[in-house]
Amino acid sequence: MEGHLYEWANLLIRWLHITVGVAWIGASFYFNWLENQLERDGHKPQGVEGTLWAIHGGGFYHLQKFQVAPARLPERLHWFKWEAYYTWISGFLLLAVVYYLNARTNLIDPSVADLSPLTASLIGLATLATSWLVYDGLCRSPLGRKPVALATVLFALLVLLAWGLSQLFSGRGAYIHVGAAIGTCMVANVFFVIIPGQRAMVAAMQAGRAPDGARGRAGALRSRHNNYLTLPVLFIMISNHFPGTYGSSWNWLILVALALVGIVIRLFFNVRHLPGRHWPLPVLALAGLVVIVAATAPVAFRKDGGDSAGPAVPLAQVRPVIEQRCAVCHAARPSFGGFAAPPKGIRLDDDDAIHQHRQQIGQVAVRTHIMPPGNITGITDQERALLERWLKQTAP
Repeated sequence: MEGHLYEWANLLIRWLHITVGVAWIGASFYFNWLENQLERDGHKPQGVEGTLWAIHGGGFYHLQKFQVAPARLPERLHWFKWEAYYTWISGFLLLAVVYYLNARTNLIDPSVADLSPLTASLIGLATLATSWLVYDGLCRSPLGRKPVALATVLFALLVLLAWGLSQLFSGRGAYIHVGAAIGTCMVANVFFVIIPGQRAMVAAMQAGRAPDGARGRAGALRSRHNNYLTLPVLFIMISNHFPGTYGSSWNWLILVALALVGIVIRLFFNVRHLPGRHWPLPVLALAGLVVIVAATAPVAFRKDGGDSAGPAVPLAQVRPVIEQRCAVCHAARPSFGGFAAPPKGIRLDDDDAIHQHRQQIGQVAVRTHIMPPGNITGITDQERALLERWLKQTAP
């Protein structure tokens, strides 16, 4: 029952997280598109920065953006904030359920750092808080008035964060905490900067004062940061399905490289409407992806894995290893606590299933060491080498 309830909690929170995340990201993409597509030239009403005509859903829309604020506050004003708040709340609950309640399995890798579950969880929480404090401090410093220099420093800190967490957590744990740190900064931008600035502008108009345009510009800067960080966060959200990234010994560098590719792609969509030649941006992003794919191409197996031409390794010899180290979870009825069903539906409790999934076994238990997670079942190097010899001899 414990495994059953855990699985449903994981599913429902993840579903909520994706749903509200789509709403937040959709609003972010739309408003950045709107900002980039405004017609700023030609005749405009006084105080209007730009206008835009659009057609959607069988109707026409006419939008205006004011340089600071309209002359009179409208009766109804729509705010966009709860999508961000619910995304962070659901994401934090998911982080707690998947990584903190199962730290020994999903967060800790003893071969990286033999942390206790409490210590690892506290480091994770401290990472979220510290990331926001450092980021916010830099944005409020004189560096915040130099967007390019600020972005350069922030990206360098992102590299440092990815590397540092990869020295403390499992690959999955490091990736998800980089994403959680970025997501925390993004939603804190909304909560501490964007929405308070908008409230101050509304309060000034209600009091008959001219709104402070600087608050709006500060919010616009943070909103632009959020926009550029969206694609890296989306990659991290799906990365746990791809062990070739987080399972690599260079996992932090792969994460940084893919984040940079995502930022370049986002930059292209933000500037492609502007005068100039922007085609090098998607070409650069595509070239970066090609380099990453080539650099992460799997080698046959580790050099010390044994000679495939040596004595044959029958399935009967590797079956006990798979039964003891893998099938405790990957079985029709897992015997390992916390699992109500085999992860990803992969069963390794009979010979046909073992042969069917031998390529996955090689990827997660030999080429990378992400399985068993946190080496919770205690597989040895000798057992991995035995699996490697068997896989070489049974390769299709």
